[in-house]
Amino acid sequence: MITGLLLVIGLGFGYTLVGSGVDPGGVASGMVPGFAGADSLLLATGILGATVMPHVIYVHSALTPGRYGDTVTAGRTHSGRRHLLRAQRLDVLLAMGLAGLVNASMLVIAAQLFTGDAAISSLESVHAGLGDQLGRGAAIAFALALLASGLAASSVGTHAGQVVMAGFLRRHVPVLARRLVTLAPALLVLCLGVDPTKALVWSQVVLCFGIPFALVPLIWLTSKRSLMGAWVNRRVTTVAGALVAALVIGLNGYLLLSFVS
Repeated sequence: MITGLLLVIGLGFGYTLVGSGVDPGGVASGMVPGFAGADSLLLATGILGATVMPHVIYVHSALTPGRYGDTVTAGRTHSGRRHLLRAQRLDVLLAMGLAGLVNASMLVIAAQLFTGDAAISSLESVHAGLGDQLGRGAAIAFALALLASGLAASSVGTHAGQVVMAGFLRRHVPVLARRLVTLAPALLVLCLGVDPTKALVWSQVVLCFGIPFALVPLIWLTSKRSLMGAWVNRRVTTVAGALVAALVIGLNGYLLLSFVS
């Protein structure tokens, strides 16, 4: 189901991207990291949080057993471990690559069509602007992609909560109650009249601040041979993970300092 929703998202934004046109030089220059004040830093952390999503780390771990056959038996041999790690690596690369392409396509579309347009400041105005510039088809594709992304995110969030409750707290929550709790924040935002676009950005920023709380324990635990045995990380993996965690923590810290000052 999630794969189907991701395909809808990719096709929706891909259709809009083709219609808006692409400036290869602009795309290439846009790949160079850079910030233009606190607002761009806020968006950068939001994109990072929306792409990585710390709770997905728990979901991915919970989904791994049994996906590639008998993982316990396969993990006892060197060739079996290599097969499992190769399959897992491919899975993560495909998922993160697709997520990165979707986020990049959104940025390219915004840059191509709405640069300098102060009226484009919300999801509603983007939808209307796409309809004015590219036609009704592009606006519908954008709306369907947003709907699919919301359903996918809610499904993954619900499953993450289930995994944490069952694995760490050992508590079972009825399905209906679980779904109501998952939907409650979004419904509350709509009922209170909060700007959904700002609420979306800030929720993604909160996700970015949650990444170290999932990533640091993960790196620490998987680097301990006494715990992992033959599955322990290689030193280069631990160092690379620690550098990524440090960069994320530094980005979050810089954002906090920029708003405080």
